[in-house]
Amino acid sequence: MSAAGQEWDEGSPERLYVITRGRGGPAGRTTFDLVTLIVARSEPTPAMQPEHAAILRICGSPLSVAEISAHLRLPMSVVTVLLADLLTEKRIEARAPVPKAILPDHALLEAVIHGLQRL
Repeated sequence: MSAAGQEWDEGSPERLYVITRGRGGPAGRTTFDLVTLIVARSEPTPAMQPEHAAILRICGSPLSVAEISAHLRLPMSVVTVLLADLLTEKRIEARAPVPKAILPDHALLEAVIHGLQRL
């Protein structure tokens, strides 16, 4: 219960303001889109903000920003602020997904598989 006698709402604007320390977006030129892949580069420390520690725990293998937002049940805007903090501290690595144009052609892969099966 808050001082005014109201229940604390997990999604309240006040809570989100506290989590981001009043910041409305990532500092500097850092940008993340929904499919940017995030992977942890370090373990959480006891002194970390709980949300930062949670991100490091769940990102042992690459997760997209959208998946992190869903796991933490936080808005994307809040998650991007938290990710920018961790990126600045070099605790995470952000990778753009591989564009389809760079991936090998599906027909080529099938031809290779058929060729290998004939061996």
